[in-house]
Amino acid sequence: MERERGITVKAQTASMIFRHPKDNLDYLLNLVDTPGHVDFAYEVSRSLSACQGALLLVDSTQGIQAQTISTHTRAQEANLKIIPVITKADLPHAQTDDVILQMATTLEIELEDALVTSAKSGLGVDTILPAVIDRIPPPTGVPDAPLRARLVDSWYDETRGVVCLVQVVDGLIKENDRISAFSLGPSESFSVQEVGVLCPYQLRTGRLLTGQVGYVIAGMRSTRQALMGDTLFHHHKRGGEAAEATMLTPLPGFEKAKSMLFASIYPLDTQDFDSLELAVNKLTLNDASVTVQREGSNTSLGSGLRCGFLGLLHMEVFNQRLRDEFGTAVLLTSPTVPYKIVQPSPEGEGGRDGEVTERIIHTLADWPDPATTPNYRDLKIEEPVVEATVLTPVKCLGAITTCLKERRGVQEDIKYLDDKNVVLKYRLPWQEVVTDLHDVVKNVSAGYASLNYREAGYASDDLVKVELALNGDEVDALSFVCHRAKAEREGRRVALKLKTVIDRQNFEINIQAKVGRKVVARERVAPYRKDVLVTKAGKNVGGGDVTRKKKLLEKQKQGKKRAKMVGKVSLSQEAFWAVISKD
Repeated sequence: MERERGITVKAQTASMIFRHPKDNLDYLLNLVDTPGHVDFAYEVSRSLSACQGALLLVDSTQGIQAQTISTHTRAQEANLKIIPVITKADLPHAQTDDVILQMATTLEIELEDALVTSAKSGLGVDTILPAVIDRIPPPTGVPDAPLRARLVDSWYDETRGVVCLVQVVDGLIKENDRISAFSLGPSESFSVQEVGVLCPYQLRTGRLLTGQVGYVIAGMRSTRQALMGDTLFHHHKRGGEAAEATMLTPLPGFEKAKSMLFASIYPLDTQDFDSLELAVNKLTLNDASVTVQREGSNTSLGSGLRCGFLGLLHMEVFNQRLRDEFGTAVLLTSPTVPYKIVQPSPEGEGGRDGEVTERIIHTLADWPDPATTPNYRDLKIEEPVVEATVLTPVKCLGAITTCLKERRGVQEDIKYLDDKNVVLKYRLPWQEVVTDLHDVVKNVSAGYASLNYREAGYASDDLVKVELALNGDEVDALSFVCHRAKAEREGRRVALKLKTVIDRQNFEINIQAKVGRKVVARERVAPYRKDVLVTKAGKNVGGGDVTRKKKLLEKQKQGKKRAKMVGKVSLSQEAFWAVISKD
């Protein structure tokens, strides 16, 4: 999948021995390759928590990107030693000197610290690993202390169960040890079956010492037993002094990923739900940034799983991995973002004057109904917003600014890197970003601009829910939220799009887009119609017999009416993507 898309999706780690040419000594290095796309920033933060330094790679033909600034900020917050590396320096159109000046002014990096390299020709490659050893400090730890190991990553093996990637901070871990996880407590323990390092294949070593990173197989079978950032320690009987000391000092784990996008996953066949749930549990073990909970549907979709993702690309990759790695065909609904409902307490129900309640809704089925919600007019609906950073050429500044303003963006800062590039900082609703902003930014700038964003809390606005109904039955999986000023236009667009993607049935399908009780758009999918002039035996009943024709049409009309009452509209994947597609 990474080869198909040309991006890095999953952080990969490998250990290696390197002999330093200066002192002729062997050094053990553990290297981690992380993704660069903003939707996989959780992989970056998880990797930074287990490292002492970072190589910041910048393409000499493209210069600093928006995600470069974000990754550099994360590395600084983790107090890592940063080594800037300029790549592809041998290309004819490389702008090495300009890129180094950009890094010096934007990232506050010393000019002489940058390494100029080319993987194709080998230029400067031999200076990277010596610089890692000379500039980055080795891991600190106490070899004689009780075991404390940080769980960095995990994946599922069909025959061995959960395989954990751990960083040994203190002590050592060896085969046949009895270990426990801080999140599970000392009551649950596991026997270490195999220990080794990744080279990048699994090389069994029997033990891992202080400072090493390697894999541990301990018979874990579920995602609950392998939480990212958890601390592993030697298991002791309850009340032991060593166990008490270890339990009181867990390692500081990295922050849990906060889902910014939610979508429901349903099996194509309702009987395959158990297989889908098993496949999702195995995949979330490898991608801990995905949150999962069970969900029912008020349509014919049946039971499904409500999943939280970091972004639209993250959701698409997860769906593709389900299909490619587990052979699970699923139906993925249109994504929604979490909204905050701020509601004053109703009078006469024990609420104090001025008291308000806040709740987060992740599905539009929980959206407050104007007819049944007390004090609906006093409700305040808040949506998540992000601080977006766009790095663009100056010649594309006008088009990018117009694009951001159309999506309710508010400019916060503008900074010129040089006479060719400028950095824009905008505050944008997350719903406007997640649809197609990344593609639009690339299109209007001919691929030269880059987009990065980070969470910036919630902000209130005039938001309404646009309900999509098929033959009078509301389908929450197709409904969406937008600004009131765009509700009618977006409702017409989605209804017209659904008309083209919903398959014709033997009965009429009415598509309605409503805001509250007001219908803002209506489309009709015509039913199949028989040729009433031809009988089942293929004999012509006569072209001029209009009474016969009317009789057969009336009979067909009654049959369609009955079919419409009991028939179910089948929805394809294209119907759900029509909600966010701007085509």
